[in-house]
Amino acid sequence: MTQKKNKPIRKNYLIFGSPRVEEAEINEVVDTLRSGWISTGPKVARFEEMFRKYMGTRYAMALHSCTAGLHLAMIVSGLGRGDEIITTPMTFAATANVITHIGAKPVFVDIDKRSMNIDPNLIEKSITKRTRAIIPVHFAGRPCDMDAIMSIAKKHHLLVITDAAHAIETVYKGQRAGNIGDITVFSFYVTKNVCTGEGGMVTTNNKDWAEKVQMYGLHGMSKGAWHRYSDKGFKHYQVVFPGYKYNMMDIQAALGIHQLKRINKYHKIREKIWKKYDQAFQELPLIIPAPAEKDTIHARHLYTPLLDIDKIGISRDAFQQALHNENIGTGIHFVALHLHPYYANTFGFKRGDFPNAEFVSDRTISLPLSAKLTEEDTDDVINAVKKIAEKHYI
Repeated sequence: MTQKKNKPIRKNYLIFGSPRVEEAEINEVVDTLRSGWISTGPKVARFEEMFRKYMGTRYAMALHSCTAGLHLAMIVSGLGRGDEIITTPMTFAATANVITHIGAKPVFVDIDKRSMNIDPNLIEKSITKRTRAIIPVHFAGRPCDMDAIMSIAKKHHLLVITDAAHAIETVYKGQRAGNIGDITVFSFYVTKNVCTGEGGMVTTNNKDWAEKVQMYGLHGMSKGAWHRYSDKGFKHYQVVFPGYKYNMMDIQAALGIHQLKRINKYHKIREKIWKKYDQAFQELPLIIPAPAEKDTIHARHLYTPLLDIDKIGISRDAFQQALHNENIGTGIHFVALHLHPYYANTFGFKRGDFPNAEFVSDRTISLPLSAKLTEEDTDDVINAVKKIAEKHYI
């Protein structure tokens, strides 16, 4: 007689990063469709102004992705072929991909194992006569040591382009993430704390860069080109730059307008889940995320414990598969970029180059952390993690 298959913790699959979308967003999207203005229009302008005020910057420009924002940030700030740009290997591919898109070279600097952010103590030894910029990434919503990074940048006359894809709510010593450095880029991808499905925002206090981002993002057309079909009367446009099709649509902004209104409410929900996870996992073979640093606010975008593989007896990938079998969706943030074939083959990176990033890369797993989660959902995550950990604990 065959043994009955082990029953999973959950009946229905818990999707990782599923966003919380409420009736206000749905009604706003419907209003957009009925208005006839579906692409870039008044709701994008409204969302930009809301975000600008939230960050405290002079300018905020909405685009269709954070990747587009990073790309344009480099173009408008004058970076290009032959330049070297320092960043972290513990990030999504987009951070480094856009460096290669402009013909520049990504130079990786290892992370601090505790914060999982770029280690400022290692940056200066990677600076050469070709270095033009640093791209810090606020990993999981934890701010980088921006005082140290800005000091290095000032000393060596480098730009600071911040990848704040995880960091909408992040505050560093009284400053919001979008108001530190020369230019900052955010993401509103479906898993992010503010969701527009796809979308991004660039913030800066540099008027020239702001106007160029706006123009480059819509085919290089002259400023305010979207007004040409409005009730203000038709206006001829001019192509000023060889631009791109990077503009955000009003359909996307319709979501963002209401998501941004609830940003503090949702942050509190994720804070509560975070604390619940921390307490539940204390005695397990997991290295839970370090507490937020003094004088900072962690955006609580990703909850990324590290698996203590020396104690648990299975690999991270096997642990992730076991959670999948319990109907719990997870993420991996990230497999270190220098271990991916393109970067290894193109730039000669190899295992051993960035040991702290590799340590995290081999052990990290991201657990569900959405404002949509119920008490039952978080209990299921905790029970599934405990079930698997206790089964394999050496």
